[in-house]
Amino acid sequence: MAPSLKRTLLLWLLLPLLAIVPAAAALQYWLVLQPTREAFDQALANSTASVASFVRLDGDAVAFDMNPQAERSLRTDQFDSIYYAVLTPAGQQVAGDPPLREPRLVLAADVVAFFETEIDGVTVRVAARGVACGASVCQVRVGETQVKRQQIFRKSFLGTLAGVFAFALASVATIVLATRQALRPLLRLGEQVGTRSLDDLRPVDAAGLPAEVIGLVDAVNRLFGRVRAGSLAQQAFLADAAHQLRTPLASLKNEAELALAAPHPSSMQGALERLNAGASRAARLSSQLLALARSDASAQAGMFTEALDLKAIATEAAAEWVPLALAAGLDLGFELESAPLAGRRFLLREMLANLLHNAVEHAGPGAHVTVRTRRERQTLVLEVEDDGPGIPEPERSSAFDRFYRGHEAAGVGSGLGLAIVRDIAAGHGASVTIVDPPAGRGVILRVSFAEGAGR
Repeated sequence: MAPSLKRTLLLWLLLPLLAIVPAAAALQYWLVLQPTREAFDQALANSTASVASFVRLDGDAVAFDMNPQAERSLRTDQFDSIYYAVLTPAGQQVAGDPPLREPRLVLAADVVAFFETEIDGVTVRVAARGVACGASVCQVRVGETQVKRQQIFRKSFLGTLAGVFAFALASVATIVLATRQALRPLLRLGEQVGTRSLDDLRPVDAAGLPAEVIGLVDAVNRLFGRVRAGSLAQQAFLADAAHQLRTPLASLKNEAELALAAPHPSSMQGALERLNAGASRAARLSSQLLALARSDASAQAGMFTEALDLKAIATEAAAEWVPLALAAGLDLGFELESAPLAGRRFLLREMLANLLHNAVEHAGPGAHVTVRTRRERQTLVLEVEDDGPGIPEPERSSAFDRFYRGHEAAGVGSGLGLAIVRDIAAGHGASVTIVDPPAGRGVILRVSFAEGAGR
């Protein structure tokens, strides 16, 4: 399976998010958590300063003069339990809660340290401040449980998680949309090249394509140019060869017809008839090869288009084909309505001639052939219907292949007629379809032009 450029881009862009998003979440949480923790610790440190203001020396003894109202104010908190302790330089408790006596710390005056301890199984955050007591240093400790901290930390974590998740979703959506948008010119380029026929060798339009793709487009256009030059040379050779063969083949056909018309031994009759039939078939083949060369897309692109009418094209063909149809024992009729378009007169006449030749050759004596032109909404239609044996369903997909002749095909056809019809129609932006007649017998070959075709 070929690697997908879109999948590769998405992998290289999305996989790093698996590492970036958790790292970003951790960093953002830390950036929110650290200032919050510092703010709570600063509040504890301020509380130690308030308690320290009630510490004094009474002779050599340490006294603590906090009144009950100040103690209630210190301990009052909606969420947490507040503890405090005042310690002598020797570590003896002067006032407060005994659990805060430990651990022993050595602090200089006005220095604050923080630690955590447990009281009744609950973690307590403690701030310890050194307080000058004469030549020694007492300590004031204030601790609180961490209910408020945990609530704020939890909200910060959820907020961080939600923000990072939203960022991740937005990043994924942006990457997917950006990748799709960036690859859209490549998809348009693929459609532009992929929907072309084998004969369409026009340069690829590079308008709107990113600079990284221009080099590829230039290379494709150069390749198309070389193929187009080779195709034109091949078509020119084919046209020249067919043109050069027409004169000797026409002379050979005339000589064969004269030999058949002149008195000759009966033993030569079969040979002369085969010679005449072969010359006719070769002359027809040379004409078809010339028409095939002219119907090539590259050849059509250089031809002049003019305002025409399918009705006029069919009317011109009547003068040539009615006598031929009568000689073949067919009833050729016309149902013509105006169907104006811009096109190449010679090629449209050649297309109709091949449709009529196909009908005359294969419908058989006694068949009815009808040529129709009309406008159907935004479509111009040229169709040739006959009530002959038709084209079997299994053979219809191959009917437009070059040199293909059906298993039941009669006449002197070369198998190029419908291929020429298809190429000329494609050069005029039209399509050719095989349709079953309403009566159920025979076949309809329908050429559908978009209104304004060829302009």
